[in-house]
Amino acid sequence: MASITSIYGRAAALAERPLPPSLLLLVARFGIASVFFASGRTKTAGLLTITDSTYELFRSEYALPIMSPVVAAHIATYSEHLFPILLVLGLFTRPAALALLGMTGVIQIFVYPDAWPTHLSWAGLLLPLIALGAGNWSLDRVLRLEQRTPGFSQRS
Repeated sequence: MASITSIYGRAAALAERPLPPSLLLLVARFGIASVFFASGRTKTAGLLTITDSTYELFRSEYALPIMSPVVAAHIATYSEHLFPILLVLGLFTRPAALALLGMTGVIQIFVYPDAWPTHLSWAGLLLPLIALGAGNWSLDRVLRLEQRTPGFSQRS
């Protein structure tokens, strides 16, 4: 019977094997896209019809001092649909991730200032996408909108 030390050693050695960077970026893209897309779906009925309850939410709980609730509801709802789709496709990844990071900042500052652990986890997924792009498994690469990610091998 193997000792706990040898089992742990084998598990640690397995965990130390590098994962392809493009896989890590793909997981980040899908992970953060799912958060924002799910939020966008709660604001609509049908395809993109913004609900009355969404307008009310932006009048009360999400009230921003910098724009009207109707405009904010439209911008947020469309952004929460468009940018996650772009991230999943790996298309215009850096600008899409930057837009969602900006949205995260607005939510943090004006809507839920005590929710910084959640917003920090979102930023933790968005910042690598802004810094590195979508990775090699993306339309950005297929369409040659971005070249190889700096520091990543062509195989990743």
